[in-house]
Amino acid sequence: MSKDNTHYALGNTHYSFFIMIDDVKAEVESKMKKALEALKHDLQGIRTGRASPALLEPLKVEFYGSPTPLMQIATVSAPEARLLTIKPFDPSSLKAIEKAILQSDLGLTPNNDGKMIRLGLPPLTEERRRDLTKVVHKRTEEAHIAIRNVRHQGLKDLEELEEAKLISEDQHHRGKDLLQELTDKYIKQADEIGKKKQEEVMEV
Repeated sequence: MSKDNTHYALGNTHYSFFIMIDDVKAEVESKMKKALEALKHDLQGIRTGRASPALLEPLKVEFYGSPTPLMQIATVSAPEARLLTIKPFDPSSLKAIEKAILQSDLGLTPNNDGKMIRLGLPPLTEERRRDLTKVVHKRTEEAHIAIRNVRHQGLKDLEELEEAKLISEDQHHRGKDLLQELTDKYIKQADEIGKKKQEEVMEV
């Protein structure tokens, strides 16, 4: 929690107490939202049974000496259920895009015709689908850990406020309850995101 919050101690009013607790709550919620965004981004890179441009969103290409998101240098489309096409804005980047795909863990072979790259997505085997759902589960669990770590830091902030006599014991407990409610809320949302991705992976 930032040192700027110390000015709230001026005048021991309930109003200032609640501002401090709300500040901790807002900071915690902001970080938990970022953990969910990170989960969504991670899961975009896990392929499902259907071709989706989102599959290539995490991919970065070495472009003029700098790792650049593919989506910034090319148009990605899914003209068919199992086909992605990549049309770069600068044709000279085709080789770099092809290299990035081959070095990624996508397991796909690019077909470069000199103007665009075609990526055919072979059907996922049942075994591969189940492996991918395990990866989704692992990423979801990592999001749980990140969310709980944020709560832990928020709890430390509340303890410091009580030790500094800036909030009362009762207000400390109220703050802990608020942080637990946020934790439950965002863990539930992480589970929903993971479940949806698992269903997409298993869909034939």
